[in-house]
Amino acid sequence: MGIKRLSPTTPSNRFANLNNYEELTASKPEKSLITSIKRSGGRNNDGRMTMRYLGGGHKKAYRIIDFKRDKFNIPAVVKTIEYDPNRTAFIALVVYADGEKRYIIAPQGLKVGQEIISGTNVAPEIGNTLQLQFIPLGTIVHNIETQPGKGGTFARSAGTYCQLLARDGKYAILKMPSGETRMVLTTCLATIGTTSNGDHSLVKYGKAGRRRWLGRRPRNRGVAMNPVDHPMGGGEGRASGGQPRSRNGLYSKGLKTRRKKNPSNRLIIERRKK
Repeated sequence: MGIKRLSPTTPSNRFANLNNYEELTASKPEKSLITSIKRSGGRNNDGRMTMRYLGGGHKKAYRIIDFKRDKFNIPAVVKTIEYDPNRTAFIALVVYADGEKRYIIAPQGLKVGQEIISGTNVAPEIGNTLQLQFIPLGTIVHNIETQPGKGGTFARSAGTYCQLLARDGKYAILKMPSGETRMVLTTCLATIGTTSNGDHSLVKYGKAGRRRWLGRRPRNRGVAMNPVDHPMGGGEGRASGGQPRSRNGLYSKGLKTRRKKNPSNRLIIERRKK
């Protein structure tokens, strides 16, 4: 894991900080675990643009990831650590003792040749998956389920993790990456360790073209538009545009969008830090 700084031989290289991908051990994905992915370009089924600033980019294949880790008590050996264009964290190809191959989210520190396992009577070591009721308090975990058997949904992006703070009856208390403290059933599965590629937040692309390769189109500011196009448009000279808001008129700073009667409210002990 590391960041490389390019020599300023061109204007685009002058401020670029890119990942050196030193952890990766393979350049081509496992053919049996990839599938095609539909690209919408921001258009819906009528062909109308519903999401702006999307489109283009390099062609990608989707890697089928095992978020459930439900192959219990069968050891698996890590074969490769690979790049996945569909997520920020790296992925690992593991081969189980019965010959089955699966992709998993690669935790930080996972090495090729290392053995991992899922189950109940499993050591809480990096890459192993077990229920929260069997994980020691204070342990760092990722890829955490919200419902038993659903598959991991929390802490899956690069460098993220949750910390197991306590257990109260049938619930485990976790501190989320956002700072939120919430309860999760102790029968839910979690994987030990922090997700890989923690330096992802330090990457600077250096030029607009590198964003285009990722499928991001140019985004223009609301204050640069006309009043017919945006609530913040118009005015003489460089007008500030008034209260920051979206194209639909919704306030973009400070407006709460979470439903007041969200069923998961009862599981949140302390809201995230503002």
